[in-house]
Amino acid sequence: MFEAVEDLIGEHAGLETKLADPSVHADQANARKLGKRYAELTPIVSTYRSWKQTGDDIETARELAADDPDFAAEVKELQGQREELTEKLRLLLVPRDPSDDKDVLLEIKAGAGGDESALFAGDLLRMYLRYAERIGWKTEIIDATESELGGYKDVQVSVKTKGGNGATEPGQGVWARMKYEGGVHRVQRVPSTESAGRIHTSAAGVLVTPEAEEVEVEVHANDLRIDVYRSSGPGGQSVNTTDSAVRITHLPTGVVASCQNEKSQLQNKEQAMRILRSRLLAAAQEAAEQEASDVRRSQVRTVDRSEKIRTYNFPENRISDHRVGFKAYNLDQVLDGDLDAMIQACVDADSAAKLAAAQ
Repeated sequence: MFEAVEDLIGEHAGLETKLADPSVHADQANARKLGKRYAELTPIVSTYRSWKQTGDDIETARELAADDPDFAAEVKELQGQREELTEKLRLLLVPRDPSDDKDVLLEIKAGAGGDESALFAGDLLRMYLRYAERIGWKTEIIDATESELGGYKDVQVSVKTKGGNGATEPGQGVWARMKYEGGVHRVQRVPSTESAGRIHTSAAGVLVTPEAEEVEVEVHANDLRIDVYRSSGPGGQSVNTTDSAVRITHLPTGVVASCQNEKSQLQNKEQAMRILRSRLLAAAQEAAEQEASDVRRSQVRTVDRSEKIRTYNFPENRISDHRVGFKAYNLDQVLDGDLDAMIQACVDADSAAKLAAAQ
């Protein structure tokens, strides 16, 4: 069992030697790549060594138990530890999503439900901002179109680890956790504008894309059409008075990104390019990998209530994820950023599916 880990141990040792060589760090991009792989292999190697050591300890305890029955309890305890390590190692050996360590761009769009949907989009935004704050991630609102009642018609947020892109513990990167949030989110509640107390249903769409670095996506200036226009909505002195908003169209693919939140045209252009690169990276991954395509297809295409992945029921204080059958009655805590249990249910279901496919 786990014979393939021996090769990974050799690779891990080789990476450790390379990373100890100062000359390797002259090429920062290569050093980051090596460091990322080293971080991926470290928990596999340490868990495997514990698994092997526990196996040896069981044999020793059995030999001692033959002469002294008091050691029988220790054998049973060690066997339990080995079973736990076996399952942990199996999960660690599940093929990882290559984007798991990446930061993300999160977009929330109001959909069916009018003003109530825009208010719900604002609730989702606060939920994700509080979740990121709990974990220690950094967030930045890149672009936003507010509604008249205080919600959002559309808002785009950057979510990053404290150190930016780089090696993280397996399964703890921003994309590794947030990729399960992509899809249509449905809310059931009595809107503040509803005088008769009737429960309304509306929806908002969430789209999550791994943020691309410049080196990952080659964008030629000749392939871009850049339009400038006057910003709209609430804001500072530059809003509605200068052509500072920027819309960039990638002509070969038709992918569009825009930004109007910053004060200057240059700042808006830089932010729009960030969004464009990430969208182009996601599109390239779709075309190149069927698995990535499956992930992206599970996310929102049209904000239609029939495509829901999750329901937020306010009268019952209930949250339900329809993909994995998760249900809890702590909606108030979830909206305050307590998303760990729900996201972990998605992670566990994904890991189980990958384990089944690998067998």
